[in-house]
Amino acid sequence: MDFQVIIDNLPLYFQGLRVTIVLVVSSLALGLCLALPIALLATSKNRWVSMVPKAYIYFFRGTPLLVQMFMIYHGMGQFEAVHESFLWVIFKQAYACALLAFALNTAAYTAEILRGTIEQTAFGEIEAAKACGMSKALIYRRIILPSTFRRALPAYGNEVIFMLHGSALAGVITIVDLFGAAKIVNARNFVPFESFITAGLFYLALTFLIVWGFKRVERHWHAYLHPRKS
Repeated sequence: MDFQVIIDNLPLYFQGLRVTIVLVVSSLALGLCLALPIALLATSKNRWVSMVPKAYIYFFRGTPLLVQMFMIYHGMGQFEAVHESFLWVIFKQAYACALLAFALNTAAYTAEILRGTIEQTAFGEIEAAKACGMSKALIYRRIILPSTFRRALPAYGNEVIFMLHGSALAGVITIVDLFGAAKIVNARNFVPFESFITAGLFYLALTFLIVWGFKRVERHWHAYLHPRKS
């Protein structure tokens, strides 16, 4: 095994690491902003209101992320109307297409997580809030949503990890992320084991940081459930 090749290409890996982190964080931020209104609409008792968000969730959870990315990156360019519109500024860039695909995908999974936790909110909590004279908006702001985010945290932590691992698909459409960097190193030097195991170690380190961070947040948000030390 020739690890000298990896040492010589560490700058390329760190460049890919930066691209991966920015892409994942941006996708998660956009996805979370989309997921909350989608989840709220999906919990509506009016089936005509909830139909569209549920269909959105079903589509993006029911199709592979790679297919979604190819539909956006390769598929949108075949429409002349897209070429002639301002949207072509987005769809002609691989990075923007990857960001859009990841954001739409994680929005669907996050919305489903939030929808489930919203519907599982204890009926007694809502009734108590109504008895205190809270409006519906205030109940959501002070009771339902805080409780939802606390209970959704472990599942959302898994979604963040899945999004990190799924971001490796960005390397398929010419983006030099961690996986893309490993492909370049392998193509230049033909060291598949060394190049991809290095990328795997970077992903492993990022996963460890994510798990550690979510454990810290869970411990803080769930502190009221643990007895205080005397």
